[in-house]
Amino acid sequence: MKLDILVFGAHADDAEIGMAGTIAKHTAAGKRVGICDLTEAEMSSNGTVEGRKLEAQAAADLLGVSVRSNLGLPDRGLHGDERQLAAVTAEIRRYAPNIVFAPYWEDRHPDHIAASKLVEAAVFNAKLRKYMPELPAVPAPLLYFYFINDLGRTDLIVDVTEQYGLKEQSLACYRSQFAKAPGEDIVSTPLNEGYIERVRARDMLLGQRKLIPFAEGFACRVPHTVNLFEK
Repeated sequence: MKLDILVFGAHADDAEIGMAGTIAKHTAAGKRVGICDLTEAEMSSNGTVEGRKLEAQAAADLLGVSVRSNLGLPDRGLHGDERQLAAVTAEIRRYAPNIVFAPYWEDRHPDHIAASKLVEAAVFNAKLRKYMPELPAVPAPLLYFYFINDLGRTDLIVDVTEQYGLKEQSLACYRSQFAKAPGEDIVSTPLNEGYIERVRARDMLLGQRKLIPFAEGFACRVPHTVNLFEK
């Protein structure tokens, strides 16, 4: 199955926090989008591995995602060793996407930084025909970085105003992370202390310079090419 877009996250919910609106916008346009969660988030203070997988699939179904996979790499153990690099490279070759998204390279969560580096290295290796020759090499896809906890250099934004309701619904799927009901065995974390409201405020802030109600921002390492005379 060839994908138009493949989104990597360290944990289930990373992709939705950063770019659920962009995902929904592209699936609605008929593009094939996949999400790959690198870990099972087994170190999370709240929720279980099994529950998180159900939440992740529910969110993916809402957004119209074609495939959602999980590589089962160790949570808080994304060291980028050869085994991990090979696993991510294989995922890119399996779906041969035109565009890959990864977490931004600066973030308060070490796993997000590690995931960013790991995916960037795998995108490079995916084109090397002498690396893992048992899987056909693929042309290097475009690589963009989305924001999770912290904003950084924003090279482009996507208007997701029409898709914002779906983004909020997809985040609501992760009840184990973002909800804190009385009587439940839930630990207080930044995620269940008004986190979704802060994501909403961030996405409003990203759009304000273009008078867009809600936008998602992205960074890239190389210049973004546009046709100024394109209708």
